[in-house]
Amino acid sequence: MHNAAASARDEVTKPVPVLSVVIPIYNEQEALPLTVARLRPILDDLGVSYEVVGIDDGSTDATPVIMQMIRQDWPELRIVRFARNSGHQAALTAGIHRALGDYVVSIDADLQDPPEKISEMFALAREKGLDIVYGVRGDRGTDTFFKRRTAGAYYWLMRKLVGKNMPNQAGDFRLLSRAAVDALKSLPEHQPVYRLLVPWLGFNSGEVVYVREERVAGSTHYPLSKMVRLALDSITNFSAAPLRLATWLGLMSFLVCFCLAIYTTLQYAFGSTVPGWSSLFIGMLFIGGVQLICVGLLGEYIGRIYSAVQARPAYFVGYDSAEDSDSAPKARTSEYAA
Repeated sequence: MHNAAASARDEVTKPVPVLSVVIPIYNEQEALPLTVARLRPILDDLGVSYEVVGIDDGSTDATPVIMQMIRQDWPELRIVRFARNSGHQAALTAGIHRALGDYVVSIDADLQDPPEKISEMFALAREKGLDIVYGVRGDRGTDTFFKRRTAGAYYWLMRKLVGKNMPNQAGDFRLLSRAAVDALKSLPEHQPVYRLLVPWLGFNSGEVVYVREERVAGSTHYPLSKMVRLALDSITNFSAAPLRLATWLGLMSFLVCFCLAIYTTLQYAFGSTVPGWSSLFIGMLFIGGVQLICVGLLGEYIGRIYSAVQARPAYFVGYDSAEDSDSAPKARTSEYAA
């Protein structure tokens, strides 16, 4: 993996910030000014040095221009721009890997997760010596009924796979210590899902509960298709259960076929061998469906093996504003990370 951030902390000549705030950003031209207006006073009042790492995930609207304008008045803002859109988890990866702070907070730019909770997370981590502080959604009343139900099913399933260390209703709004960040950076994950990776570390953790708010502007960048993709990535990255499911489906198919064979034999013995297309049709549909499911599950895992063997980078960094300052860590243009 080529990642200038891996050595940036050693090369930096100015004091390392105590806190880094990572914000994945994609087409947030309406929300971004509102987010900054609400976030900056909170960080200024903490009384510690900080940086804000804004990851522009290949935005196609006026977001890059707005970020440059904000940075002129807010030097703590560091802009990292992808060469193309690579996805939310890739943006999180770039931010976590490049953040320099002793503590790293990740938060989205839509203000559904209140930035005021950053102060509470930071105080809790320092007071109790925690490596991880999760932002837990205590109330999702602003989400649709369908969103609440599907999210509930997702967290229930993930807790079954990962264990109870994964807090219920905890998304990507969290605080990590430097030890937790370094542990994440050492993992050879090609498609990381941090909602599962972070609890898997098993570091001492705490929770901050908040009420999820409505998106401040714009529309969601997580439609149903991306939610399904996230769930599929989560399951296949952390469990071989689908492969075992294929085995059980195959066994069930065998048992059904065995019962049908006994039924056919009895019908032949009693002379009732009138051809019946219904049983044959249903049996063929069932067997064919099970086979397709099993092949699909195997294909999903083989596809991930193929992707890992390719070692194709998850993102390309085309620009890092840290290059603009002689005292800042130097990040190589067109950097990429697997």
